[in-house]
Parts: sequence; structure tokens; C-alpha cells
Amino acid sequence: MDFDRALMESRGYGAYERLDPSLLPKLYMAYRTSLSEGTEVFHNNVRQRWLAGDPQVVAAMKTWASYAEEGRRALLDRDLETLDRLINANFDLRARIYRIDEGNLAMIRTARALGATSKFAGSGGAIVGTYADEAMYAALVEAMRRIGVEVIKPVIMPRKAA
Repeated sequence: MDFDRALMESRGYGAYERLDPSLLPKLYMAYRTSLSEGTEVFHNNVRQRWLAGDPQVVAAMKTWASYAEEGRRALLDRDLETLDRLINANFDLRARIYRIDEGNLAMIRTARALGATSKFAGSGGAIVGTYADEAMYAALVEAMRRIGVEVIKPVIMPRKAA
């Protein structure tokens, strides 16, 4: 994803590149059935801050763009260590500029305490990350269950030929 400011302002959306789903590592999604926030709550005033040229938000957007480029390269090179670092860094940067609900933070902390990576899957109420092996996944499921969170393994299908 490329969210270049000029591109976003000229057409209202970024540039997207499809990657081969077989490059993905072991992924999980976790979500709270009792907690979700609407995008308008989660994003609070970050869009306005970006449009106004807030240096903290502009710098964060540039950093996220670099994470996307590095992540793409890490996937293509099958460099899972770099990818894991970027997944966690993505959320850590987000936490510095967004107000984040304590319930959402609990999911992040629980996953990371077990060695799994974690970041928001969207605007809040769900996270996504990677895990090393089935033992870690089982521990993740159990730890998340204790805080009222469900965990699933997404099934990612290859794109059908046109």
C-alpha cells in the first residue's frame, strides 16, 4: 500500500500491490466479542491532524510507509524476523499517536507476552499477528480465552485467475 499524500489527495485512495499469499507466515486473528469501537472513535482527530500537517502524524505516516516497503521486502525475502519486528513496530507507533482502549491494549500485551507479534487488524476490537508454532498458537488461544478474546487462524485463498 502506498499512501503518498499527493496520490491520496488527487484520487482519494492509495496504490495497492497484490503479493502471493503463500509468502505469508503463520497468522492469527484475535477479537473481543464484547469490545469494539467505531472507526470514528478510534481515529478521533488523527485525520484532521494529518490534513493540518501535524508533524507527529505526518512523520508517523511516513514511517508506516517505510514499514510497508520493508515488510514487502521481508515477505519476498522470507525474512520473518524483520517482518515480526515491523508488525510490532506498526502498533507501537500507532499507540504513540492514537488514544487506545485498555481492552485493546490487553490483547496486544497478552499476545506479545507469549512471543507472538500483534497489531490492530483494523480500527480496534481485533488484532492480527504471527506465531512461531502450534505450541505458541495453543498458548495464545488459552491466554486470550482467559481475557474474553477468541482466536482464529485465517484461511487465505489464492486469487482466482481472471
